[in-house]
Amino acid sequence: MIIIVATISLLGIVFTQLYWMRNAIIMKEEQFDESVRIGLKSVVNQLMEHYNDSTLQKIRSEGPECVIEKTDIKDVINAEQLDSLIQAELACFRIEQDYGYGVINKANDRFFMGKYEGFRLGLIDSKHAVSLSMLYEPGDYWLAVWFPNQQNIILKQMILMLILSGFFLLIVISSFSFTIYRLIMQKKLSQMKSDFVNNMTHEFKTPISTISLAGEMLLNPNIQKAPEKISKYSRVIIDENARMQSQVERVLQIAILDKGETKVRPKEIDVHKIIHRMVDNFNLHLKKRNGIILTQLNAATSVIYADKMHFTNIVNNMIDNAAKYTPEYPRIIITTKNIKNGILISFEDNGIGISHENQKNIFKKLYRVPTGNLHDVKGFGLGLYYVKTMVEEHGGNIKLHSELGKGSKFEIYLPFKYKNLVNHEEED
Repeated sequence: MIIIVATISLLGIVFTQLYWMRNAIIMKEEQFDESVRIGLKSVVNQLMEHYNDSTLQKIRSEGPECVIEKTDIKDVINAEQLDSLIQAELACFRIEQDYGYGVINKANDRFFMGKYEGFRLGLIDSKHAVSLSMLYEPGDYWLAVWFPNQQNIILKQMILMLILSGFFLLIVISSFSFTIYRLIMQKKLSQMKSDFVNNMTHEFKTPISTISLAGEMLLNPNIQKAPEKISKYSRVIIDENARMQSQVERVLQIAILDKGETKVRPKEIDVHKIIHRMVDNFNLHLKKRNGIILTQLNAATSVIYADKMHFTNIVNNMIDNAAKYTPEYPRIIITTKNIKNGILISFEDNGIGISHENQKNIFKKLYRVPTGNLHDVKGFGLGLYYVKTMVEEHGGNIKLHSELGKGSKFEIYLPFKYKNLVNHEEED
């Protein structure tokens, strides 16, 4: 509701600002037209004064019987003087080019003087025109000015105001958009945190219930008389405790990553040996689902400098993810090959796949891909975030190729040498 009200308010502000800018341009056009009209009248008045002065001087010099006969408009207006006066008046408006002017007989649209070549049609229809009847009565003579780029001239005069208005309007829109974006992201983050708490509660509730039940069984007098059952329930407690410890450790690792206090201790490790060990561990669980992990370890050089614990966690998370998001008959293929200065490890599965829309969020913290009708997928949404963070910490990168319903393929590149190997060796 708040977003809707804020959006309507912003639209109102934008509309009002645009309305004011439009009115400002219209007023500037009217001001420009009035200024040109006044300028033209000033030109005519100056021509009138000059003509009267010239006539008076001639009468005085030739006596009272002298008669001055005006037979043509050119006898009244000097072309050079007209050009000079027009330039002076338009210079007041900072207009020095892109205009035409002329003295026109409206009766026949004939031009007598001025700068009218290429501007004839515009001058004939120009709204910037004043009558010259006070100077020369016979005929319908007008002085006209035309600006082929009048709109550009006006906008140029208003450029600073328009830029500032547009700039501040852009700031308002950008700030509003960023605020709405942050609100939406906060809502999503809140939902993700809520899901995380629910998942964590579920993940811890199950082993706690199992441990509690196993403990009660151990207190049963009949069980205490059967050593094999004591051993069985003790093993259940140990396994469930290890499971809880693993979950707690995973959450603590993410907390350490967020604080930037990750301890990375690189040393020589054999990528193939760690992959083989993890594959053996997972195959035991996948056999119950008629699944299998296939390996194609083709890298000629499989020894790299990396943190053994973090690399093991990376492989564990990738296999675990592939197994969790494959509803039945998991088929996971792990391949390796050497590329420039490093090793490329790919994890390919036949799972549910990831839509293009979700792929951009897959490596974000707490994000979990929607699984549709698959409701038994457990996890906190931390695995791939941890993987990406640690891969980049080692100077590598991770890429995803996936299509919804057709499985996924993750490619992890790790360099042979850890990026800060020298510094770590000095610390050790």
